[in-house]
Amino acid sequence: MEHSNIQENRSDKMFTIINYTVLSLFLITIMYPLIYIVSASISSSEAVISGAVWLWPIDPTLDGYSAVFKHKLIWSGFMNSIFYTVAGTAINVVMTILAAYPLSRKDFYGKNVFMFLFVFTMMFSGGLIPTYLVVKDLGLLNTTWSMLLPGALGVWNMIITRTYFQTTIPDELLEASQLDGCTDFQFIWKIVLPLSGPIIAVITLFYAVGHWNSYFNALIYLKNQNLYPLQLVLRDILVQNDVDLNMLMDVAEQAKREGLRELLKYSLIVVATVPLLVVYPFVQKYFVKGVMIGSLKG
Repeated sequence: MEHSNIQENRSDKMFTIINYTVLSLFLITIMYPLIYIVSASISSSEAVISGAVWLWPIDPTLDGYSAVFKHKLIWSGFMNSIFYTVAGTAINVVMTILAAYPLSRKDFYGKNVFMFLFVFTMMFSGGLIPTYLVVKDLGLLNTTWSMLLPGALGVWNMIITRTYFQTTIPDELLEASQLDGCTDFQFIWKIVLPLSGPIIAVITLFYAVGHWNSYFNALIYLKNQNLYPLQLVLRDILVQNDVDLNMLMDVAEQAKREGLRELLKYSLIVVATVPLLVVYPFVQKYFVKGVMIGSLKG
């Protein structure tokens, strides 16, 4: 019996060692690119081009960030992305709640038919060309609405929210409020929403990340560069290597052309990533709870 306990303890220790080793490798794999990008963004252009930057910054400089904030398209793209993220997320959350709540009610006649139609759109869609033609016929091309309305409702997020309402809001609460003369909209506003903080935080984060990282809709719907989101500007610089250094004013005179372009790439990646990294800790405490409750089968 004592030998069995010794063997079990050794097995536990071995498992712990292997577990920590694997997790440490994953952590290094994830953290190294982030550290490298930050280090490259504040290193000298000569060090970046020569490949001397490996982990820590070399000859620290803020020329890259100075170039970012002097680039007109980056400024307009940053402001556009903030607008698309805030306005789009607000529309998404409102539409999701308005769709999820009725479908969570047992007394809603025909809810199975509506759920089938919603789920059907997840499996089958008209495709890119029909969607583009719809947006065009509605007169949304080259407008901010083309970034907000085509994806106004995420079906998967709606299903998670509906399940959360079913498992969290008891029917007795609805019956008691109806006896007091509470209407459906009053019930949603005064009772459902205050009790649904975790799931609202989760879907808000999902939608916000989607809007902030979105560039494909802008690529096919927008022609006016003043309406471009930051991610589309980032794509042009990183993928197409398209950056007009004449827009960088005096910074271009302080660095070599190619070196400044490389600094601009790394600095722009950091600038585009920081907003989400700042927001995430504030909603992280709701994240696990909201997802776990909302993912239960209802």
